[in-house]
Amino acid sequence: MTSRMDARFAQLKTEGRPAFVTFVMGGDPDPETSLAIVKALPQAGADIIEIGMPFTDPMADGPSIQAAGLRALKAGMTLKKTLGLVRSFRESDADTPIVLMGYYNPIYIYGVDKFLDDAKSAGVDGLIIVDLPPEEDTELCIPALKAGLNFIRLATPTTDDKRLPAVLANTSGFVYYVSITGITGAAAADSSAVGAAVARIKRHTALPVCVGFGIRTPETARAIAANADGAVVGTALVDALKASLDAEGRATPKTVSAVADLAAALARGVRGAQQAAE
Repeated sequence: MTSRMDARFAQLKTEGRPAFVTFVMGGDPDPETSLAIVKALPQAGADIIEIGMPFTDPMADGPSIQAAGLRALKAGMTLKKTLGLVRSFRESDADTPIVLMGYYNPIYIYGVDKFLDDAKSAGVDGLIIVDLPPEEDTELCIPALKAGLNFIRLATPTTDDKRLPAVLANTSGFVYYVSITGITGAAAADSSAVGAAVARIKRHTALPVCVGFGIRTPETARAIAANADGAVVGTALVDALKASLDAEGRATPKTVSAVADLAAALARGVRGAQQAAE
């Protein structure tokens, strides 16, 4: 059975274009608005959606995504409600791959087997768990793969050729290349350096390589996507959401469109990489 992720990348390959991958925090700024945003993203051009699982100590995330997680937690978001968000999204979208991104602690507390069962039944396609290295694959990675979920691993500028085989050993869906050293939103991605890094990773794997961290504008998205199988944007979308909130941090009538409009502009940038290559 072909997974949603494999089907989406096969479709993109047929169309000759890179993937536009969006990240938003589940439950930010509140569960209802968050669902409306996630529902709007495919129409705005998102090919794959990453949803953050709010956590109190997100070590890989910069200030914007940290604040988004805290807003979501303050609004009552939980891991169970994040799975419920995916379930609700699936009522109207059976095709867009959904990846949950976050940290192991909430999953451990939830219970690995129960989490995987609930995630699969909700319509989750993959997981990115940033604080579980390959040495801990038996904790979650191997069980997730057995449950039929993609386990997507991060590679970074410091992941050398000696380390790459371990990182890629049980990776599926796609490889997420972190274009900068540091936290999300900290710096701009260098498209020329990214091109060389993606080429190096592709010598070790047949999986698609998507690039994230440091992509904030349609122009950067286009430049990065020209050298990769996809571009991932998170902080810029989270910042657009925050800018739309009222003085108390609550959603306004502009919140959903603020995220969707920027996503649409970024999607055009990613699609422009196809035109540049032709």
